[in-house]
Amino acid sequence: MRAAVIDSPGSVAVRDIPDPTPADDEVVIEVAGCGICGTDLHLLEGVLPATPYPLVPGHEFYGRVVTASRAGGGPPEGSLVAVDPNLPCRACGPCRAGRSNLCENYSAIGVTRAGACATYVAAPSSVCNVLPDDFPLEVAALIEPMSCVIHGIDRLATQRRSARWLVYGAGTVGMLMADAASAQTDEQVCVVETNAERRDRAAALGFRVAASADELDAPAFDTVVDCTGATPAIADALGRVANGGALLLFGVAAPGATVELAPYDVYRREITIVGSMAVLDSFDRAIDALAARPAVAAGLVSHRMPLSDYPGALDVFRTGRSGKVEIVCGA
Repeated sequence: MRAAVIDSPGSVAVRDIPDPTPADDEVVIEVAGCGICGTDLHLLEGVLPATPYPLVPGHEFYGRVVTASRAGGGPPEGSLVAVDPNLPCRACGPCRAGRSNLCENYSAIGVTRAGACATYVAAPSSVCNVLPDDFPLEVAALIEPMSCVIHGIDRLATQRRSARWLVYGAGTVGMLMADAASAQTDEQVCVVETNAERRDRAAALGFRVAASADELDAPAFDTVVDCTGATPAIADALGRVANGGALLLFGVAAPGATVELAPYDVYRREITIVGSMAVLDSFDRAIDALAARPAVAAGLVSHRMPLSDYPGALDVFRTGRSGKVEIVCGA
């Protein structure tokens, strides 16, 4: 089969590799499409610890089951599925406490084992979610990032129905987050984005957009979400949280990155700082959410590129001006 392979930091190529050999509890999926996100760039840059090179990337994917699980009980052949790529051990302390997204033995398709930027991928049947026959496939590559967004909203449970929301970043996850935030407030969600093209797309979706939070007339916001992972944005976001408000750190900062924090200010103003890691009991809700608003989500996919041009797709994503870039794998 054909696959994109990251051989080592900085080295990626599309070539022939053996078809996957599934375990008894796994299915083989003919991949239809796979989204690219910042994690894929991190894998190429070598910034994630213990990455098992060479590695086939790709964790935001969907396709059709071509080989059913020999153990039984999974989706039958021919099923169209979207896959939760996270593979918790179910045995460590966090897993037993119901926090499997914080598994101490973290593993994920496309991150620690062969992923879906390929013709075929093997996946445990337990993480395969069968899509409804009428599911809009043009948004299927957004299911995994949307499930992360919903978990982030879950982490802000105490802030539900907060009046004023500010989101940093108008990339794909920023727009999914801003759209989800719109369901939590009757006011217009504000978005800060430094890139002009992304500002235009965000404005077209109905959000109030600015290049800097200084341009917004609200002095503070009840809920502030960083979807950039950039330390200057996070530092600025800290100063925009209203008394009693919350800051959600949703974007993936570089390992070891730091931001200056004034503990007294957090104490005096009762600011809540929340992290959100990956997916937790939110994949099925992401499918429902995207099915309910496909027109909004479809506008977030700006590029669909063939598997043969995976390196070029990374270059498009790296510019910071695109929406979601999807690799079309051919199923």
